[in-house]
Amino acid sequence: MTNLAEAPRHTPEPDTRLVADRVRVYPRAVHGPVRRFKWAVLWVCLSVYYLLPWLRWNRGPGRPDQAFLLDLAHERLYLPGFEFWPQEIYFLTGVMVSAAIGLFLVTSVVGRVWCGYSCPQTVWTDLFLWFERVIEGDRNARMKRDARPLDWDKAWRKVLKHGIWLGVAFWTGGAWIMYFVDAPTVTVEFWTGRASTEVYFFTFLFTATTYLLAGWAREQVCTYMCPWPRFQAAMLDDETFTVTYQHGRGEPRGKTHIGQSWAGRGDCVDCKACVHVCPTGIDIRDGQQLECINCGLCVDACNDVMTKLNRPLWLINWDNLARQAARSEGRAPGKLHLLRPRTLLYLSVLLIGAVAMSTALAMRADIGLSVQRDRAPLFVRLADGAIRNAYTVAVTNKEPAAETMELDLEGLDGASLAVAESGEKPAQRLVLTADPDTETNFRVLVQAPAAASASQKVNFILRDRRSGETVQRASVFLGPGAADRR
Repeated sequence: MTNLAEAPRHTPEPDTRLVADRVRVYPRAVHGPVRRFKWAVLWVCLSVYYLLPWLRWNRGPGRPDQAFLLDLAHERLYLPGFEFWPQEIYFLTGVMVSAAIGLFLVTSVVGRVWCGYSCPQTVWTDLFLWFERVIEGDRNARMKRDARPLDWDKAWRKVLKHGIWLGVAFWTGGAWIMYFVDAPTVTVEFWTGRASTEVYFFTFLFTATTYLLAGWAREQVCTYMCPWPRFQAAMLDDETFTVTYQHGRGEPRGKTHIGQSWAGRGDCVDCKACVHVCPTGIDIRDGQQLECINCGLCVDACNDVMTKLNRPLWLINWDNLARQAARSEGRAPGKLHLLRPRTLLYLSVLLIGAVAMSTALAMRADIGLSVQRDRAPLFVRLADGAIRNAYTVAVTNKEPAAETMELDLEGLDGASLAVAESGEKPAQRLVLTADPDTETNFRVLVQAPAAASASQKVNFILRDRRSGETVQRASVFLGPGAADRR
């Protein structure tokens, strides 16, 4: 007889798979104030996204009248009342940095509300899920249908659902294109087959990505693809106001029966309603987790259960960990501290950035000037002994009409200027005509008496005769001896 004590024990093989199988999440429909607010935010976001390209803004003849337009073909960004040029990319950089700081501030105060309410992935996933529930039923019906073999009922529902998903994704991709080309024009061109290859390519590219990310990937995007959950840990602290489970009140959890006393037990009946409505499939009772997008749907689900059990509401609620810890230790929870060193730092940086951006925008000129000195030859000695340097001067005129500009030079005594091959005599001041809404290049010759200095700093000053705006750029004037210094 084999000694059972000496019999070899079976050790399960370790799971060595690099990627685990996906556990599909079937969120259940939920009703309540949080869900209603989430729907309101969703429809506002979708309305803004789909309708914004159709807003008009009169900029005068010859200019696009679309209020929001990133015109890549002509290298312009149009906003209501503003037109930005490629050399003003620093404004876009400032907006993006300010948006990041603002997101840090909001996350440190109220957690991942951006992810739960306004993120495009969340908005379109919510919309796709709504169509899925309408066509295939709620959570249990969808799970049962997916588990059974393919039949006619299952087939037509799947085909209809994916057809609607593709339709929504198509309009999403088409709307995105309208931010780069005139919306009414591209709509007509698209449906008449006259749109560019780029328009068709990117429309169908964005259609495919929206369909795959919102229809198939869903919570996988939030959990694995998006980098923000990894960053948020640095923004959260014990004072962050976020969705929490009232552990001290809910535990010990367990099933309940009609007439059973609540003495010695918590209010949580382990019904898993909070898990079943979660779009990422987590259990909020396990505490703060990377996958939680702070949408608060579990709050509505739990309140519904508490109402049926005649127990106090808000077992799951918005709170912070510091107040939770105080309750678990039998102490009175303190006040919410929304303003604390972390949030004040973010707020200060955001305000400084806003002031800097506003100042730069207020001081933004409608004319521009750049100066590039010719590298070869370094200088030319004329017959009368004078020294001449050549420069490429680029004059930017952001106005819709041609402007008359005056170009002066300071820092070089006795200097005169002339436009190459213009036939005009050198003068102390040049009068230039800048073409409308473009950058005009001039080859300017600067002539000066022979100077002892090999290199002399000079300033080119451009003045708009009509508006009086003035800009200047520094350069150098080279003379004999410059080659020896190189």
